[in-house]
Amino acid sequence: MSALVRPARLKMEGYFNVLAVILKTTNDAPWANEFESIELSCLIESISTKNPRIEWKKIKDGEPSYVYFEKKISGDLEGRAMIREPATLVITNATRSDSASYRCEVSAQTDLKSFDEILINLVVRVKPVVPKCAVPKSVPVGTAAELRCVEDQGFPKSQYQWFRNKEEIPDDPKTSPKFINSSYTLNAETGTLKFSAVRMNDSAEYFCRAKNDAGHSECGPQTMEIYDINIARIILGVLVVVLLCITVGLCFAYKRGYFASQKQTGNNYKAPAKGEGVDYVRAEDEGDFRHKSSFVI
Repeated sequence: MSALVRPARLKMEGYFNVLAVILKTTNDAPWANEFESIELSCLIESISTKNPRIEWKKIKDGEPSYVYFEKKISGDLEGRAMIREPATLVITNATRSDSASYRCEVSAQTDLKSFDEILINLVVRVKPVVPKCAVPKSVPVGTAAELRCVEDQGFPKSQYQWFRNKEEIPDDPKTSPKFINSSYTLNAETGTLKFSAVRMNDSAEYFCRAKNDAGHSECGPQTMEIYDINIARIILGVLVVVLLCITVGLCFAYKRGYFASQKQTGNNYKAPAKGEGVDYVRAEDEGDFRHKSSFVI
């Protein structure tokens, strides 16, 4: 037993003192980043029993399980934890699943107050992974646009920041001269950046940062282009396309001979079949034939 452990006497009914086991901790709410080591201190302040029974239990979702029992590390801490005398639990490689409450229990059979315990709440912080970002490529001026950023691995839950051309976008555009003319709402909890009506100067590169107490991660920059809608240009463009189609159609029809001349002349006139009893003579001043009355009855 450690030399720092001294017997403690409890006063009972004002007549005499008895020995008791008493525990304390230096930190009842420790934290560590994932994959780091962490110490859950359980100090025996006083005891008279030479070989007390020491146990550690992990309590998660209301269910206890042993992590140190009969002088052996057990459960999901096996192979990555140890006991530092007299009763401190050291986790050498903390993971996100280690976030839980831990209870140190000490039993001293020869002490009148033979049992004591302390509860320690451990938080293992997890750095966010690279968030998934969605930025529209092109948006008409004056219309709404929404940029989204999502990350679900970090612990505690990630908060979000948006950047435009490497400059952080403030939560309130009125607080910055560079963003005072922009109309947007930024939700740091959900990671959404919503423009109610984009302006031409909103054309830029955007990226998102997810952050918590363990660190931060960023997605790569993506460009959002704002373009102007000009009705006159659209109408002019449609007219140009229509005229071009008509011109191409006319050229195609001409090449196929749909507009070839079929003018009849004296040289290509084909005389009708000559009826019986009818003689035809050519008029000198006319380009057609006349029949001469010569009826035979």
